[in-house]
Amino acid sequence: MTTVVKRLLTIGIVLLVLGAIAWPKLDLIGSDDTSTTQAAGGGPLAVNGYVVRESRVADRILTTGTVMANEEVQLASEVSGMITEILFEEGTYVEAGQLLIKINDADLQAQYDRAVHRLRLAEQQVSRQEALLEQGGVSQEEFDLTQNELRLLEADLRLIDAQLEKTEVRAPFAGRIGLRQLSAGSFITPQSRIASLQDLSSVKIDFSLPEKYAGQLRVGSRVEFSVPSQAGSFRGTVYALEPRVDENTRTLQIRARSPNPDGRLLPGAFADVELILAEYEDALVVPTISVVPEVGGSKVYRLQNGTVEERRVDTGIRTQTTVQVLSGLAVGDTVLTTGLQLVRTGMPVQVTVEAGGVGQAEVGA
Repeated sequence: MTTVVKRLLTIGIVLLVLGAIAWPKLDLIGSDDTSTTQAAGGGPLAVNGYVVRESRVADRILTTGTVMANEEVQLASEVSGMITEILFEEGTYVEAGQLLIKINDADLQAQYDRAVHRLRLAEQQVSRQEALLEQGGVSQEEFDLTQNELRLLEADLRLIDAQLEKTEVRAPFAGRIGLRQLSAGSFITPQSRIASLQDLSSVKIDFSLPEKYAGQLRVGSRVEFSVPSQAGSFRGTVYALEPRVDENTRTLQIRARSPNPDGRLLPGAFADVELILAEYEDALVVPTISVVPEVGGSKVYRLQNGTVEERRVDTGIRTQTTVQVLSGLAVGDTVLTTGLQLVRTGMPVQVTVEAGGVGQAEVGA
């Protein structure tokens, strides 16, 4: 067999194989065209639609944070000494200024009594010299020295009084006191831990967001959060923003406050936080499935006098179920939610409007 004949046989075999592969696809294309023609010839295509209406849209950012007490302090003593009295019960509510710990002050009390006696004696001496000064019995210089001594004794008494105050540990604010770490008879120093005191009338929620949101953050923004230990969600308000971005994490620290009248929220709890950047009460929303992305924007298929019309739309806030439409649609328009790959502009359709529609639209980041 010659080389030319072999080449012709090889080409023939290749053509047969390619034809066998392509034939089923051609058959499918023909069947699709037939089915499309039949669908068009058999009446309008049945699709579902949604009637555009106004709805509330909230632009939310999801993050995590930590619950903190409104005020919190680790109680400690300013001076060292022996604890003589513990005047609080663990885990109870205490008032601002309530005496909690008394430290031995016997030596200071003795100094105080001595200073009082010396002060009284000096006052009497000043009184006598004042009378003598009017009669010329003492000089002005002697009287001034006696008066200065009286003032020094008054200052000494105030100093001792201040030292006595430091032997008492009082609650700096009203709140719930924690577990005590010391007992009566213990020697306390300024480094010794007594107990924690926390004001739980309200709580703070600390969280952070990427710096790209810095221009959208505002004092007064609303937050919603939940904690694992409590059912339901809680609301708060942003009241402070850190005025700088953390250079390590590139995030901005934010703090919100939430009421806690029943004390359900405990400091240190993990919180799932939703920060609401903006809310729109009369936004136009459509189901996400009705929006078709394309180069340079998005489009929807709108029902117009029983036929399909393609409309370009500008979109805003997105969720898993809804999309905010900024332009291109109006209230009352009907957009298709099914059959989007089959319909074309001018094609007649039979639309079934979806019941219920879209509820509140919210976005997660």
